[in-house]
Amino acid sequence: MKKFMVVLALCMFLAANVPAMAKEWTTVRIGVEGAYPPFSYVQPDGELAGFDIDIAKALVEAMGAEVVLVAQDWDGMIPALMAKKYDAIIASMSITEERLKKVNFSKKYYRTPAKFIAKKGSVPTFSKEALKGKTVGVQRATIHDQYLTDVYGKDVEIKRYGSQDEAYLDLVAGRVDMLLADSVALSDGFLKKEEGKDYEFVGPDLNDRKWFGDGAGIAIRKQDKDLEELFNKAIETIRANGVYKTIQDKYFDFDVYGD
Repeated sequence: MKKFMVVLALCMFLAANVPAMAKEWTTVRIGVEGAYPPFSYVQPDGELAGFDIDIAKALVEAMGAEVVLVAQDWDGMIPALMAKKYDAIIASMSITEERLKKVNFSKKYYRTPAKFIAKKGSVPTFSKEALKGKTVGVQRATIHDQYLTDVYGKDVEIKRYGSQDEAYLDLVAGRVDMLLADSVALSDGFLKKEEGKDYEFVGPDLNDRKWFGDGAGIAIRKQDKDLEELFNKAIETIRANGVYKTIQDKYFDFDVYGD
């Protein structure tokens, strides 16, 4: 019996001190939104498309793995990651201190400023006083929502939406006076379309790191540090081999990677 206990104790010691085998990432499941053009949207044939979608495919291909895209509403993005519905999030999610308490991020894969839009001529001079009493739409639980709440929450009525498309519909219908969102999403997803012809950007570029973080990164569970490193290497790879620029030029006529 004593001999058995010694052997058992030795086995337990070895098990506790031998490093766990790193996971082989032959397949990587990516959580995407599908409702944030031009970064992510659903085509008429039901297929997902957009900058985020193409970047996700390119990054996983650079890892030598297979990609599986999993559509998820924005509000549930991080909870679904923690519940292991997928392995990472590529959905224009900004790297912020608040989110870093829950998940890790890769280095950024793009960075663009936020902006307000309103009907042409409705905000001739931009100031906090000029916005007082207006109704401003924003996508719920985003960095834009947090900024709007912190900076203008006492001056404007905030209307929150589950998706950016819902916000566009209410702006055109006159149920909100302004919207706040990523400038590229507003430009390509609304202003350049027929329904956006009567609207314009108002106010300055908004990029204060306190609210807008260090750009959009790939969210990963804290324990999956090996996957985080794989994504960082993959970002470097597609930036160096021209794949990133090819994808960028498909959607934008400027450097979306940012400073």
